[in-house]
Amino acid sequence: MFRGALEPWHLVLLILVIVLVFGSKKLPDMARSLGKSARILKSEAKAMKEEGKQAYNSPEPAEEQSPAQRTIQAAPGDVTSSRPVSEPTDTTQR
Repeated sequence: MFRGALEPWHLVLLILVIVLVFGSKKLPDMARSLGKSARILKSEAKAMKEEGKQAYNSPEPAEEQSPAQRTIQAAPGDVTSSRPVSEPTDTTQR
């Protein structure tokens, strides 16, 4: 029954069902948010790789330093909702 290959009319039928289910007005927004998510995932993966390389290249143990203040952003490039975060330094009082 299944030959393992999709024929062109299968793809047309699939696209038609997606348009009918989600509507043509929501599809561009969904594609845009999917692109943003992919960009965020790619940048986070790159940052993790760089962080791993730095930890691998420095064999001496890092001295305990006071952590720098971090900034949480809602989305890349969105500076209006950025806010500094103060993290607790003493974890015994939780």
